[in-house]
Amino acid sequence: MAVAETLQTITPQELAQLAESGRTVDVIDVRTPAEFREVHATIARNVPLDRLDCDEVLATRQAPADEPLYVICRSGNRARQACEKFIKASCTNVVNVEGGTVAWESAGLPVERGKKTISLERQVRIAAGLLVLTGALLAYFVNINFVWLSAFVGAGLTFAGITDTCGMAIVLARMPWNQVADESSSSDAMPTCCS
Repeated sequence: MAVAETLQTITPQELAQLAESGRTVDVIDVRTPAEFREVHATIARNVPLDRLDCDEVLATRQAPADEPLYVICRSGNRARQACEKFIKASCTNVVNVEGGTVAWESAGLPVERGKKTISLERQVRIAAGLLVLTGALLAYFVNINFVWLSAFVGAGLTFAGITDTCGMAIVLARMPWNQVADESSSSDAMPTCCS
């Protein structure tokens, strides 16, 4: 059976009800620290996908080991990738929060807000667009061989679409503007492609 077929999901409303009922829920947000700082579910702690260490997360659980680990991101894609990583590491009691922080906030559930940032998804679109435009302009005005820059970006985007793995997002996630000075970046002071 494929990993995607075994992936459990929960709606933000169902997760909030579990938390309100007094159960200890362990929620990790796998977005960049800067995205997390901008807005996050109050019950989440930040563990960025590019630094996700399944063993470390499981060792620092905030809920009993037999309880599910809930994973949230912006809209569900990165959380799904994180869940798949946990499942491949033999931790099958993970649950993807459907629709991510966008759905959580849209449902009127409690969030913490901080400094505004540009989402990783938008950063990828901006960077890819600028690289393609630069390649096209340089090919037209300087040397036709610069067309390979645009072709390289196009090939990378095609690869990202097919594999659901975006190299540009991985690189951008590690950029200084996507980090925060205080790495605790969660209300519980825990250590810390595109949607």
